[in-house]
Order: sequence, then C-alpha cells, then structure tokens
Amino acid sequence: MPSKSKTEEEVYPPQEVHYLKDVVIGSNEPEPFYTKYQTGVPIAIDLGTSTWRIGLTNNAEPNNVFPAVISRHRDRKLAKTLTIIGNDVFSDSALKSTTKTPYDGPLITNWDYIEFMLDYSFEHLSVQSTNGKVNNPIIMTEPLTCPYNQRKTMYELLFEAYQVPKVSFGLDSLFSYYANSDGKSTGLVIGTGNESTSIIPVLDGKGLISQAKRIDWGGDQSQSYLSKLLSLKYPYFPNKLNVNHTTNLFKDFCYVSEDYSNELKHILDMDVLEKKDIVVQAPVEIAVNNENKKTEEELARQAEKRREQGKRLQKQAQQKRIEKLAQKQEEWDYYSKLKEDNAGLSASEFEDLIVRDGFDDLEDFEKYMGSLERSLKRAAQTEDGGEDDDHDDSSDPAKAWPLVDIPDDQLTPDQIKEKRKQKLLKANAEARERNRELKRQEQEERLLREEEERKWRERDLDDWCTTKKLELAGLISKVKDRQKLLESMKDRKSAVAQQRMKNIAELANDETGSTSAASRKRRRNANATIDNDPNDTFGTNDDDWNAYREISNQTVEKELDQLNKGIIAIEEELLKYDPNFHHEDTFAAANTFDWKNSVLHKFVHGPRPNITIEMQAEGLSPEEIVNHPEIIKKNHQIHLNVERIRVPEILFQPTLGGLDQAGITEISSDLLRRRLDGIFQPGGQSYAMASDVFITGGLALLPGFKNRVQRDFTQFLPTETPLHVRTAKDPLLDAWHGMYKWANSDDSKHAYVTKAEFEEYGPEYIKEHGLGNACIL
Repeated sequence: MPSKSKTEEEVYPPQEVHYLKDVVIGSNEPEPFYTKYQTGVPIAIDLGTSTWRIGLTNNAEPNNVFPAVISRHRDRKLAKTLTIIGNDVFSDSALKSTTKTPYDGPLITNWDYIEFMLDYSFEHLSVQSTNGKVNNPIIMTEPLTCPYNQRKTMYELLFEAYQVPKVSFGLDSLFSYYANSDGKSTGLVIGTGNESTSIIPVLDGKGLISQAKRIDWGGDQSQSYLSKLLSLKYPYFPNKLNVNHTTNLFKDFCYVSEDYSNELKHILDMDVLEKKDIVVQAPVEIAVNNENKKTEEELARQAEKRREQGKRLQKQAQQKRIEKLAQKQEEWDYYSKLKEDNAGLSASEFEDLIVRDGFDDLEDFEKYMGSLERSLKRAAQTEDGGEDDDHDDSSDPAKAWPLVDIPDDQLTPDQIKEKRKQKLLKANAEARERNRELKRQEQEERLLREEEERKWRERDLDDWCTTKKLELAGLISKVKDRQKLLESMKDRKSAVAQQRMKNIAELANDETGSTSAASRKRRRNANATIDNDPNDTFGTNDDDWNAYREISNQTVEKELDQLNKGIIAIEEELLKYDPNFHHEDTFAAANTFDWKNSVLHKFVHGPRPNITIEMQAEGLSPEEIVNHPEIIKKNHQIHLNVERIRVPEILFQPTLGGLDQAGITEISSDLLRRRLDGIFQPGGQSYAMASDVFITGGLALLPGFKNRVQRDFTQFLPTETPLHVRTAKDPLLDAWHGMYKWANSDDSKHAYVTKAEFEEYGPEYIKEHGLGNACIL
C-alpha cells in the first residue's frame, strides 16, 4: 500500500517556483551623454518621484531615464565627498546603504539634492553656455494641486541659479493624454503615479482642474502595503524583504481583479488556488554535511561516556538532595522544639518571638513550617531510582544506620547531626522497599489480567473485540463531553460558565455563613460530619466533590489526558489483535488535520500538504526534519494568492488600505453623473468623456486594470452609453512624449513664464494652459 506522501505527490505535482528578484529600477549601463544639443531648444523634465526622464525636445525620445535617488559618499583617500546620482548609485553595493531621495511623499523636501540632480541632468544633456546660463526653456511636470511653496522654490532655483529664459509647468497625466490624442479631445484621464492617483476630466483638450480628484495611493504605497501583508503572513521569514523585493513582487504577480468580491470568495478553493497561487523562493544556501559517519564502536564509546557522566551527575544530585533534606530536618526540629518550649505564651507574644527570628508574622511562620513538613514527607515517600552504598546494608539497621536508635543525650552534637541524616536515609530506604513491594504486587496483578485477557481472546476473539470497542466508544464519548465542557467554559455567557461561577460563590458563602438551602441542609445533618464540626458536612456525599471539578479547568484537562491515554492503549490492542480494526478507525485518524479544509493552511502554504507533517508521520526525528533540505527550502518560500488582488484593489476600495477616501469607480461615477452636466446623449459632456476613458501611469501596466474600469463604468453608466476605455501606448514614457509633442506645437507658445515676468510679478505668477494646474486665488 503506497504511503500518503507518495499518493499526494502523484495527485499534486510540484508547483512552479519563481525566484525572488532584487532588481532595481533603472539600468546597469553608464548614463549616456547627449550629442545633439542645441541652444534654445526646450528641455523636457518629467520630475517623477520614482524616475526622472529628461531630454531635449529635438529628439522624440528622452535621452536619460534614471531613478530619482542620490548617494553622498566620502572618499577617504581623496578626502572628498562624492555625490552619486541615478543608476550610478547601484554600481557599488557600498553606496546602496546611503541611498536617499529628495522627496517626502509627492513633495520635494531636499532642494540641495534637486540641485545636484539638475546639475547631473544638464551635464548629461551636454548643455553648453558662453554666459554661464542654461539657455534653454524648461518644461517640467509637477504634482496635481502643487503647493505654492514648491513652485516658488522651483522658480527661484531655475531662474536665479540656472538663469533659464522661461519655464512652464504641467501635469504628467495630461501630457500623456496629449501624446495619445489630437490635443483637442474630451475624455476622462486616470493617472496612476508612484505617490498618488489622479482623475482629471478633460474638455476640448483642457483639463478641468476644479473637478479633478486625487487618491493618495500609488506604486510606493502598494509595495509598502504588500510588504506589511507579507510580514504579517510570514512573521518568522528568514530573509528580510527590502523595497526592491516587494516592488518586483507587486509588478510581476499582482493584478486587478475584474470582480474582486466574487474572486475573493473562491480564490482559496483548491481548483482556483492551483492556478492563482504563486510560489516565490528566496535565496538560501543549504550546507551539505560531508563528514564521514562515525563507526559503531565510536558511537558505543560515546554512549558509554554519556552514561558514566549521567551516573556521576545523579550521585552529585543525590548528595545535594540529602544535604538539603538534612538542613530542612534540622530546621524542622529546631522550630518544632521552639514551638513546644513556648507553648505557654500567648499568640501575640509568640508572634513577637518568631518575628525576631526573621518571619513576617505568625501566618508566615505556619506557612514555612507547612512547607518544611510537606518537603520531608515527600522525601520519605519518593522512590529514589539510583543504587547507593547504603542499600546493601539496609537489611541490618545496626550496620547501615548505627546512630538511629541511640538517644540524643548519649551523642555529641556532630553525632546528632549525623543521626538526622541517617534517619532520613532509613526513611528513604523503607519508602523504597514499600514502593518495590507495591510495584511487585501491581506487576503480578497486571500479568494476571493480561493472562486472563489472553485466554479470553483465544476462547472468543469476537466477544473480546466487541467489549474493547464498547469500552473505547465509552472513553471517546467521555473525551468529547470533556472537550465540550472546556469549550463552553471559555464562553462567560454559557450555562456551564454560569454554573461554575455559582459554585464558586456558594463555596465562598459556606465559609462566611451562607443561608442557602444547601448550607442549611448540611448544618442540619450534623451527625455526618468528618471532624465533628456541626457546620461542616462537606464531603459526606461524594457528589460534593464535583464542585471542585466544576470550577477547575485543570482537573478537566488532567482527566482528558488520562482518557486519551486509555484510548491509545485500547486502540493499540485492537490494532494488534482485531483484523477488522485499522489505523483509519482510530480516534486520532478521525480527528486528523485535513489541510484541504483549512483556509489558513492554503493561505500560508498554498495548495500543497505541509511536508513537515509527512516527515513526522514517517518517523523522522525533529533534528532531521529541521535540517532537511526540502524543509529549509520551504521555510524560504512565499506564497502569493490573496495579496495578488488585494493590493491593487485599494485603487478601487481605498478603505482596504486604511484611507478615508473614495476609489476610482466612485469618484468617476460622481464626476460623470453629478459634477459635470450628467447628459449621456450626443453633445453632453458626460457622454463625450465616457466615450474616451484614458488610463496612464505605472500602475496602468497591471493586468486587468482596463477590464476592471470597463466593467465598473458599465455598471453605473446609463444603458447604451458608448463607453470606450483605453490605455496609453507607453504608460511610463508617454508623459515625456506629450511634453515633446506640446513643446513643438503652437499650444506652448504662450504658456511659458519668462524670467522677466518672474522678476516683475514674483513667484505667485502662473500662466494657465490646458495641461497644467489652475491658478487658485
């Protein structure tokens, strides 16, 4: 019969494993220098928080695309501080630890870094000047609703530091729409960036900024959210996931679900999970143990050495126990004599006496004496498994313990101390002898029962099996009852928990003079008392002791443990002698963990069984399991399933990520149906915008984004409204392409702010155009 693991391996083939990538955004190639520089040609700079894209607009593609990072490195040999920017940061691993960004969220917070990065950009564009100025107009992107302080500082940097002739600012998503339309189109632009997502209605080529909306969620928040989800899912994951890991996981495996709520219900179903679960393997080195195995003789010598060491430790421990017990016996004798000698004192006088001996009060003294008495009784009754030197002479007390029967007045103080030790040894020896006799009797009774059962089995196997199964069923029934009892005790409102509290209250009231019917009945039945106390009848009825069982979970747990041991013992006998009883019929098999029915197992481990359980079933030791190569690999694996759709879903349901904002669908519905004219007939604004829904930005590359927008818009738009959803040709570079197209068109001629206008009107001055922010007074 094939083992379970083999059967499951045939049914469930190995999953495809993807390897965790630490690839950074950008290129390992040296940053190129532009060779076609021309004075007066506008320079387009897409100032993204993740990536900068720069180039002269006499070329249709940006010359330089590099990540917006900077590193300040101190070269001790040259005694200089080097500023490394963009892709060059990732050329040396030492620079990665000091990588910084000039942004805090969507806004610039370090203008020194921005100046370094602009120097770097102009240098790679081969900007030339004879008057110490940058003689090229600048077209630059800025965030939606850019704060006045950021635009003011950027104006000052460009006009005063670089002396540029004129500057124009615009929105990246509108530039991207401009690159993918004729410049006079009407549509709804959904721009997804690294720090935020914007929804801007465009009417006849001009963005309606007064109706634009922004969601504070983008690519950076998505990777950070994915990192938090994986930290919660795998709290003990051996590898630390950095930003590059989670960014690549998000880009490679996440997708926008077309019907999130429905897919979430079934994504952990076995058939769906088989397709959706992604296994990602983190780097791990498995050490191969090439040491030669030790010979049997060496293993035997080591085992003998361990046994000798164990015996030595046992003797040392036994000697320490004897010394401690002798000390406790001495203290018990001293305080007992003290108590007898001062029996005539009052309680307060005796308490003053023992306080001088270091006790807190009389209660502390009684407690200490009780502790000493219990320790001495335990020592006398406990069996000592080791063989000592006194055992051989224990049959002759005069030789083994010569001082025990001699009165104290005939002994010296040292002999009295030795006598106490010998009394302890004698008590231990007698207790061991009693225990041996009890064990011998139990062994004889057990052998007698086994012999009777053997004859019973040989005489009538069916009757024996039936009786054992009935006994097993009774134990299982008791186990289930105790388990229900434990579960019900966890609920404070359950009848069992209420009864438990009632019993506790009644026990407390009995001690304080309760007037309940039960207490009165016990007081009336004074003849049944145990210690002649007419008010104490507790225990005369065996049912009285159930009160303690009902108020103690520990008692139930001990009883459960005993019942389980009895079940295992009977099942072992049935497995051995009953041909119709198999492992599948055992109580443990009936309660075996079924990983296919566990949502948590499938969520964490995917649609495959936990190989740790299989190895335990095969009898491998814990050390072998922990060091097994497959276990080490599994411990370095991540299973992506629910996270694949949950992270992108925040764009449509921001509350999943903790944002108190509306999602793309809700905002778009409000814009088209309420804030615009709401006319979905030819000639209406809403009609024209629904005819051209445009998606751009880095998150537009997520699979399923376009289909989700198409589905959601279809649900809230009136019937027969012409809906057309499209994605930018190049969601990452089309913002720069739009800047290039706009710079070479007539639309840009009157949209620049010149240096003279800046000096005359100040940094508050802004020229509005169809692709930029509005002037808010």
